[in-house]
Amino acid sequence: MTLDPTDRMLAACRGEPVDRPPVWLMRQAGRYLPEYRAVREGTTFLEMCADVEKAVEVSLQPIRLVGSEAVVFFCDIFVPMLAMDVGLDFAPGPIIDEPIRTREQVDGLTLPDFEHAVPYVFEILQRLRAELAADRIPLIGFAGAPFTLATYLIEGKGDPTRTYPHLRQRMADEPELIDALLGRLATMTIDYLNAQIRAGVQVVQLFDTWAGTLDEETYRRFVLPVNQAIVEGVDRSQAPFILYMNDAPHLLEMMMESGADVVSVGASVDLAEAARKAKGRVSLQGNLAPEELALPREKIFERVRELAAAGRAARGHILNLGHGCLPETPVEGVRAFTDAARALSSEA
Repeated sequence: MTLDPTDRMLAACRGEPVDRPPVWLMRQAGRYLPEYRAVREGTTFLEMCADVEKAVEVSLQPIRLVGSEAVVFFCDIFVPMLAMDVGLDFAPGPIIDEPIRTREQVDGLTLPDFEHAVPYVFEILQRLRAELAADRIPLIGFAGAPFTLATYLIEGKGDPTRTYPHLRQRMADEPELIDALLGRLATMTIDYLNAQIRAGVQVVQLFDTWAGTLDEETYRRFVLPVNQAIVEGVDRSQAPFILYMNDAPHLLEMMMESGADVVSVGASVDLAEAARKAKGRVSLQGNLAPEELALPREKIFERVRELAAAGRAARGHILNLGHGCLPETPVEGVRAFTDAARALSSEA
């Protein structure tokens, strides 16, 4: 059998038979592409997210330029924060005007009607779905997970040490404050992802980038119930749900308790071991290290064959990276990655 890209992606997510794994890359529209840099020139990051024409253009670039088999729309996990009246800027990462450290601030976070608060997001999605329909390319939507958003909201900015002192202090001393913040962000995330599904996305991914810094007990106490509530609240009959966490092999089995259709794993996770632990409960996504895209073409083909072999033991497998494309990623390496995925058809 030969499936079109949408059927292949949806089948892999749901554990149904496929001819080969689908392939896309996190952060596939980005600075590694000269064509992206040309469109972005003279535009701030937030301006780019709100510019429908430019966002549509850069979202589509990986289809034309590197052979990706899905489009993830160009946006940022902090765009919905703008709709919640959170003051922020990028320099280059998110900087919060007033870090959230009190219950009063948490209660003051608005829960907007996203279609009216950030209408450009849904115009971008509708335009992309129309552009992709003829070639049956799937459209992926996404959101930042509450814990990841909370790390920035409480700290005020990213923490390169990944220790998050303000957040951890409040987790220890004011757990009810953290519960309230995560709960409010979970409600927001459910609304935001369902609005994306109504606008045409066919798969959604939740990026829990920083939860991997937690130990098992803390993750189970604060994060797992929130992610389970999001999975339960999103319309998965219309769009399968992917949960991504970076570099968290110690949390893998709890990720599989989330209810997500797909668990996307960082490059530090052994994919074959992940498939063994999954026991047919979830599909897997991943997990080439982004740095390996700098390898020679033949070595990338070899690594893709290895990943595909490891992923066969899973219910379903989507080829992707263990994290996003790096700015210095060679374009030819990304092309080799997607070419290698397509070559699996002839080797099956």
